[in-house]
Order: sequence, then C-alpha cells, then structure tokens
Amino acid sequence: MTPGAGGKSSTMLQARLDMSAPALRAASALLWEPSPGLAERYLDYLEAMHGVIRASVPLMVAAIARCRELPADPVAGTLASYLVGHVAEETGHDDWLLEDLRVAGRDPEAVRSGLPGPVIARLVGPQYYWIAHHHPVALLGYIAVLEGNAPPPGLARHLAQRTGLPDAAFRTLHAHAVLDTGHRDELDALLDRLPLQPPHRDAVCLSALHTVDAFAHLLHRVSTSRAPAHPPKPEWTS
Repeated sequence: MTPGAGGKSSTMLQARLDMSAPALRAASALLWEPSPGLAERYLDYLEAMHGVIRASVPLMVAAIARCRELPADPVAGTLASYLVGHVAEETGHDDWLLEDLRVAGRDPEAVRSGLPGPVIARLVGPQYYWIAHHHPVALLGYIAVLEGNAPPPGLARHLAQRTGLPDAAFRTLHAHAVLDTGHRDELDALLDRLPLQPPHRDAVCLSALHTVDAFAHLLHRVSTSRAPAHPPKPEWTS
C-alpha cells in the first residue's frame, strides 16, 4: 500500500479493497435475499453485529492507550486524537442493537450475556493483537471496511416491509446508513493527513483485507445457519 509520488493513502487502500469487494457484496446479497426466514435472519444479523459492535469502543480505547505508549511516533498523537473523538461518536451503539432486538421480540439480556462465537472472534480478535504487538494504526483498516460498507439508505424500510417487523426494530440499521458515510469521509481525510510510512500502510492494508474476508464469512454464516441440512428437492426433479 505504498503510494507513488503524490498518491493518497486513502486512494491506495480503496484500490486494494475494490479488488476484494465482490466477496462482500455476494455475502450481503445472500443475507438480504427476500426468501423465507428473512425476519429471523435479520434478527440473527443483529445478534452477530452486537458481538462486533460491542467491541468497537474497547478496541479504540486499547488503541488510544497504545498510542500514548509511543510518544515519539509521528503517527500516534494524531491517531489518538481521532480515536478519542470516534469513541464519543460510537459509544452506546451496541445498546441500540439490544433495543432493536427487544422490540422485535428477542431477549436482549440473553444476547448480552451470550458467548460470541468464533466467527465473531475471528473478525475482531486480530485487531487486539495488532494494536498490542505491532502498531495501533492497523485499526484504521478495520474501521475503513466496517464503515465503508454501511447499509444502503433504503434497506431498513425494505426489510421492514418484507419481514413485517416493527419499524423500531430497524433503528440501528437506519442510523448507520446515515452516519457511516460521513465517518468514512473523515477516515479518508485522516489517512491522507497522517505521515504514514510503508510499515504503517502495510498494517492498515493487511487489517482491512483480513476484515473483508472475516466480515464476509460472518455474513455468510448468518445467512446459512438456519438453512436446512438437506433442502427439499425441487419439484421438477425426479
């Protein structure tokens, strides 16, 4: 992810992500396919995303703490300032998901106290490792993917119509369709402002590509976890 003369870090990162975008688009299309079980699939998605989003603030807090251990690093100070502001913006979003689930009829306390599965840990866990053992700038790759793939603006209304769930069960989906576009613009500006060196850029890129792969796997798992083990034969087969 080393830009050439005049190249922007945000542009170079996006070029890498564009190559991996088809896998994420395919997983999203499967998840939101208007097929039987869409309502339950949506609620499973909320539960999975609670496992992810509940880690957003702790990840940023860990990265801020690590930045403060690197006072001579030219990236750390500006990165920490950005993350402090982002913590304020992201605090409480996991509670939004629990409220959406409650409105839709699921037990939020069971979700809160449940053990997140290894698919969620595979997505989130490497960030803690890279923050602690390499450089906290890696977290920007993770943020770029999650905020760069916000739900389309009309998805919440479409799902409400298709599933019959109350409009209030789509608060988080609707909010992130609005908020994450601006967040990604802020992140791109930060990437281009930071004095990133090749090791920093490589960390951001590796983190982002891993996040695409793990997030697509998570969406696919949510999409297929309720599929029958032996689907019925189509009527036109013998």
